Amino acid sequence: MLFNVRNFVNVAKLTGIRKQLLRQFWSGPPAQMSVHLKGRDLLTLQNYTADELKHLLWMASDLKQRIKHKGEYLPLMQGKSLAMIFEKRSTRTRLSAETGFALLGGHPSFLTTQDIHLGINESLTDTARVLSRMTNAVLARVYKHNDLDLMAKEATIPVINGLSDLYHPLQILADYLTLQEHYGGLNGLTITWIGDGNNVLHSIMTSAAKLGMHLRIATPRGFEPDLRITKITEQNSKEYGTKLLLTTDPLEAADSANVLVTDTWISMGQEEEKKERLKAFKGYQITMQTAKYAASNWTFLHCLPRKPEEVDDEVFYSPQSLVFQEAENRKWTIMAVMVSLLTDYSPQLQKPTF
Repeated sequence: MLFNVRNFVNVAKLTGIRKQLLRQFWSGPPAQMSVHLKGRDLLTLQNYTADELKHLLWMASDLKQRIKHKGEYLPLMQGKSLAMIFEKRSTRTRLSAETGFALLGGHPSFLTTQDIHLGINESLTDTARVLSRMTNAVLARVYKHNDLDLMAKEATIPVINGLSDLYHPLQILADYLTLQEHYGGLNGLTITWIGDGNNVLHSIMTSAAKLGMHLRIATPRGFEPDLRITKITEQNSKEYGTKLLLTTDPLEAADSANVLVTDTWISMGQEEEKKERLKAFKGYQITMQTAKYAASNWTFLHCLPRKPEEVDDEVFYSPQSLVFQEAENRKWTIMAVMVSLLTDYSPQLQKPTF
C-alpha cells in the first residue's frame, strides 16, 4: 500500500489554511472557542488533537442527550445539504449519515456508482469543485484513500471520510463514545485488537494514545497494520505515555484487556482472498476462552456486519457485548462531526470525563 505520510500531512495543512481563509472571507473571524473545527476536513483521526477528539465526543453526547433523551428539535443543518458518495455498499454509515443529517434539518443526497463515477466520467478535481458549489459538505466512502486526499485538496467545503482502504474514523468515534458511556471515561483503558491489520485498526492506532488508552494488537503474520501507521502509533504512544504491544498471539494480546475488538477478516474487494485469509486467521476467533485472559470488566466491540468465525455467539450476544449500542452511536458521532464542521454550535451539556 503506497502512502506518503509527510505529503499527506502537508496537503491536509494547506487545505485547512485554504478553507479557513475562505470561511473568514464570507463569514468574518471565527467565534472565540477553545476548540474550533468549523470548515475542517475529517479524513483521519491522526490530524485531530486530543482536545479536538474529546470535543467531538462531547458534542455527540450533547446531541444524544438533547435530541434522544430530552426530545428537543435542533435544526442545526436547516438549509444545508450533504453529498454522500458511496463506492462501497453500507448499512450503518449510510443510515447514520442520512437519518442524522435529516434529523438536524438538512438534506442528504445519496450518490452511488450508478450516479457518479469518481475520476471516470468526470475528474475528481471537477467533481470536488462542482459539489463545493452545490452542497455544504461531502461524505465519501471510497476504495482509495488517495481519492479523498485529492477531493479535500480541491474542495472548498469539508470532506469527510466515510471509509477508505486506509482509515475508518467515523467508526472509531462511535467506539470511543460507546466506551465512554460504559466505563465513564477512556483514560487508562486497554484496548485489544484481534484480527486483520485493516482500516478500522489504523484509526484506533492513530487516536487511542491521545485519549490515554493502551493498545494491544494481535494479527497473523503477513496481515500486520501498515508499517507507516505503526511508526506513527509508536510515536503517539511515547508522546502520551501509553503502552503498545504488537504480537501474533491472540491470547497474549487479550491479557488484562478492558475491551476486546475485532472486525471482518475479509474486507470488500478481498473476496478472492477468502480461502487464504480463513486459513491464516485460524485461532483468531474471539470466544469466552479469549475473554478469560481479559480484565474482569471486559467488553466486546465489532463494527458489523459480523461473521461467526470472527467471534462466536456466546461472546457476541453476551451482556459484555456493546455492539448494538456501538452501532447506534454511529449516528450521534456522525451528527457531532457535521455540527462541528458546519456550524458554530457549542455543546450545552456538561463536558464528560475522558
